[in-house]
Amino acid sequence: MNTDPAYVAAQTGKLIDAFLTTEPLEPLLATAKKDVLTEAMGALVTFEGIVRDHDGGSRVSSLDYTAHPTAPQVIRTIALGIVAKHPRTRLWTAHRTGPLKIGEAAFLVIAASAHRGDAFAACSELADTVKAQVPIWKEQTLLDGSIDWVGL
Repeated sequence: MNTDPAYVAAQTGKLIDAFLTTEPLEPLLATAKKDVLTEAMGALVTFEGIVRDHDGGSRVSSLDYTAHPTAPQVIRTIALGIVAKHPRTRLWTAHRTGPLKIGEAAFLVIAASAHRGDAFAACSELADTVKAQVPIWKEQTLLDGSIDWVGL
């Protein structure tokens, strides 16, 4: 086992990927985890944002994510900033756009590091910052047939 700090440092401080896609995220999860992990990583933290059937007291039947044309660059810039702030991590993130069904993954964040604290902190901060700053809007269709926009 290599315990040289330079060995770990050479593998961390890296953004593996950050993107938007109209394709389902679930098939990407296993490959993304393998891409983020190295033998030097002792922690892997995954956040999966799943489409739920309620919001703000209303029942939701489906939703559709719309992204501003700058959103792909914004998510990448944010992820690079989080890597710079948490240099002992390796990060991967993706957000869906288009129509999604209840139970589907809408947003994934994966963080790996030698120790769990770094991975948890980077994963949480990346998830929070993407949700707050990436120009993505959610059009929810409610069970009563009405439409509700979130994030405008």
